[in-house]
Amino acid sequence: MLMHQGIGLDRFNALPRGRAVHALFECCCSLAWSGHLADGRPYRSYADLLTRADSELFALSDADLDHALDCHPGVARRVHTTASSLEQCAVWAPDEATMAAVVAASGRYESRFGYPYLWCAAGRDATALLDDLTVRLSNSPEAERKTMAGELAKINRIRIERMLGPEGGYGY
Repeated sequence: MLMHQGIGLDRFNALPRGRAVHALFECCCSLAWSGHLADGRPYRSYADLLTRADSELFALSDADLDHALDCHPGVARRVHTTASSLEQCAVWAPDEATMAAVVAASGRYESRFGYPYLWCAAGRDATALLDDLTVRLSNSPEAERKTMAGELAKINRIRIERMLGPEGGYGY
């Protein structure tokens, strides 16, 4: 859970640098990424911040990207959590066979590529996850690294949007 939720763009832009880095670090565990985004303030719009977040992510060194991945437990470790937390991640599946297949494929993925399988699960279920895992296991290491970074960018966008809240505010 993020500590900084629904703070809005104006408030985010006004945060002291250290607090802004902390808020962004909650979205992606990269100090380099968080620092670059904090230093890019003020942002005129959500779109400007999200565009900059993507470009900074894709500019990270391999070492910085690996550090960002350290905060993602990987699907195989996450499937043993409660059904309600899996539902929140859109990864819940009604049958154990699918989840066992996901765990096995995720282990093969981590062995092949050296980092946990990362997938933006928003709106997708465990069957779609397994299909994606199967396809991505056939990627070259270079192609998979780009695919993984793209998935991390999607996750970061969702987290930034949660941090900021609705673009027009909550309308109380």
